[in-house]
Amino acid sequence: MEIGSIVKMPYKSGVYAGELLETSGPRSLVKVLAVLQHPEQGDLHHPYDPDVPMFHERRALSYTEKAWALTRELHPYSGEIPDYGESLLAALEAEWDKVDRLRRWAERGVDQLARLREEYRKKLS
Repeated sequence: MEIGSIVKMPYKSGVYAGELLETSGPRSLVKVLAVLQHPEQGDLHHPYDPDVPMFHERRALSYTEKAWALTRELHPYSGEIPDYGESLLAALEAEWDKVDRLRRWAERGVDQLARLREEYRKKLS
């Protein structure tokens, strides 16, 4: 990839489209142009654990913010670059939907386990 190329850049737990500005050793500097995947919230070392000492809030990188990423993780980005604001909201909504789906799954699982707990207790009494 050449300087000026449009790349897909994973950064922390988000993914961005941006312009490759500089390469220095194993890292490359990328200017953010769009958000493709919003960063995940919480402790990345303990995923889906709400009881960690510090539940991190992760904001998406800003429009034209520059970030160093591992060059080996960059890939060419093809297609039209979406508007930053629209891509930010779309990425946030996709992350919201993912977490909401997980929440609903957990709630149904808890309900089902509660019924099974009662059934098992009755059998053992």
